Amino acid sequence: MENIVITVARQYGSGGKTIGEMFAKEMGIPCYGSNLLEMASEESGIAEHLFRQLDEKLQNSPILRMTTDVYTGDVIPPSSSDFVSAKNLFNYQAKIMKRLAETESCVIIGRAADFVLKDYPNVVSVFVHASEEFNLARAMERNSMTESEMQKFIAKTDKYRADYYRHYTGREWTDARNYDLCLNSGKLGFEKCVEEIKAYIKVRFE
Repeated sequence: MENIVITVARQYGSGGKTIGEMFAKEMGIPCYGSNLLEMASEESGIAEHLFRQLDEKLQNSPILRMTTDVYTGDVIPPSSSDFVSAKNLFNYQAKIMKRLAETESCVIIGRAADFVLKDYPNVVSVFVHASEEFNLARAMERNSMTESEMQKFIAKTDKYRADYYRHYTGREWTDARNYDLCLNSGKLGFEKCVEEIKAYIKVRFE
């Protein structure tokens, strides 16, 4: 198979983003995350700050947890009043992810990429998790918060990720059935998580 895409969903503090970046660097391939917003902006002609504002608004909005609007694959045309809706901003991000899956090997962090690309045979979906203690300890190393503040922040962030995933996919974010690999970074360590992804690819595609 010419190109392979790794999607990474992750609990806050588990190091999923770091693991994805380590894998990408080792394999010499790009790693995409928030930079997908810039690419979606260029594709759609919609201002990038609207994509970033949407992320911020959704974190504090009851819309995600109260509703679902499962992604179906179609972008809304500029002539529509819904052109800059939350649904369409997600649609354009998904359009970019699909293009990447068709044209290059890469890593995609978050963005419900595993669902968007679920029908692509060249995609490996990974969920990185760890114990509450591990996630808290690692997050405390990287943020200047009290332990209590950090616990609340982790809970809020993971809830947002779960709500975001459910809203656009109709699925539960932590359901292992959504992923090819579920890796406990607290037990394996980051380097061994990278090795596990490589081993899976070797078994599945070679």
